[in-house]
Amino acid sequence: MKVISAGIQHESNTFCNDTTPIDDWIRDSECGDDLSGFDVVFDRFRDTNTVHGGYISGAEEVGMELVPVINCRAQPSGPISDEAFEAIMEKTLKRISENLPADGILMDLHGAMVTESYEDAEAEILRRVREVTGDIPLIMTLDLHANISQFSADRADVIIGYDTYPHVDMAERGHEAALLIKRMIDGDVKPTQTFRQLPMLTMPPMQCTLREPMQTVIRELHELESRPGVLTATISMGFPFADIRDAGVSVLVTTDNDIALADSLCDEIASRLWDLREDLQPNLTSIEDVISYSNEHPDEVVVFADGSDNPGGGAPCDGTVALHALIKAEHCGAAVGLICDPAVAEFAYGKPIGSEIDIELGAKSDDRHGSPVSCRAVIKHKHDGWFTYKGSMARGLRTTMGKTVLLDIDGIDVVVASERRQLLDSEMFRVAGVEPTEKRLLILKSAVHFRADFQTFADAIFDADTPGIHRPDFSAFTYKRLRDGVYPVT
Repeated sequence: MKVISAGIQHESNTFCNDTTPIDDWIRDSECGDDLSGFDVVFDRFRDTNTVHGGYISGAEEVGMELVPVINCRAQPSGPISDEAFEAIMEKTLKRISENLPADGILMDLHGAMVTESYEDAEAEILRRVREVTGDIPLIMTLDLHANISQFSADRADVIIGYDTYPHVDMAERGHEAALLIKRMIDGDVKPTQTFRQLPMLTMPPMQCTLREPMQTVIRELHELESRPGVLTATISMGFPFADIRDAGVSVLVTTDNDIALADSLCDEIASRLWDLREDLQPNLTSIEDVISYSNEHPDEVVVFADGSDNPGGGAPCDGTVALHALIKAEHCGAAVGLICDPAVAEFAYGKPIGSEIDIELGAKSDDRHGSPVSCRAVIKHKHDGWFTYKGSMARGLRTTMGKTVLLDIDGIDVVVASERRQLLDSEMFRVAGVEPTEKRLLILKSAVHFRADFQTFADAIFDADTPGIHRPDFSAFTYKRLRDGVYPVT
């Protein structure tokens, strides 16, 4: 039994000014111009908390031959250029064709990909893949932030989304998909999938499944999945920073050939989420108020989640609003992680530790995330940027921040890197020379993913009231393509 797998991952923020070129895919996939074929996927993703890590373990468990034809990604950013999308699709479809006939296909996609020509890129990927493969069993795994359309639901036999945010269950969902497609191929089950799209948008902070009400909602979802006849169920909270028609919350329930049960349960979950719509809107706190809180609680580790500048949602990761406030307040015991400034990182990396340098730091991508910090800094630590995630979010996966330096700016530790990376794992601080548990205030360029690791030792966490293209505030954005009647926007 042979099953093909393909991974194409991008979260596209349409409020970004730039498009995402093919060079970003080559750089961020970290596997050369080939964009991760057969051997690279097994070597890179085996025993990691990734979807393809789950595909691999699931296939081995049931004795199924897995043939990964591509697994590529680019850091969240603006819509994908048509040139990049067509190049990736050409390579993907060619490799799929070369490996046919096959018994099934697993698609490791994100669900919030937008290109210059296709606002629902996943639907276009499925359309083209189906043209090549025909009607063989196809399961698509998606991020919890997927914006799912009826077209995608119609083209995939089963859609399985992550149940957690932070995404600590990626390998579990990949494993689940591999086991289910084996049952489909064997004829043991006949999946019947129902899809409901809610007229509702939510912002990342309250999508977090470590917080209420989502913690209870996911527990109820798991209880539903345990009912007789249910194969799988998914709640997708959507990606609100993609201004497309189908952005927002959706629900899928898949049963074993029981459409009435799938319809009933899907409506049950959708109604539950709609009733919680007001509870799913975030409360934001200013950096000045968090500095005051930190000063009043000097023995606590406080986290300021600067989600507005979260590179995991397409932001530039060079915002300086919080750093300016820390300098003005003369706060001691703070660390900022991380500011992406390739020019400063490269310059400082070439200087000896202990050197004093005059710099213009950050806010170079646009004028929406603060202004550059003009200062004299001391170089405290240097690192080549390579590290392995140790927290539960992406445990086992090795990646890089590029050349990285730790700067002391008026007593504040600032991690400056040459590549955009969401600071979601405390190991990223440690390789840069900071022990986060010993800091009073941590400024993190992350919206939610950091909680999988930092929540184990943080005493207080605040969602940031800062400007940016990933700001969790609907009043900061003008939607032009979103369908009418979507709460709380239209």
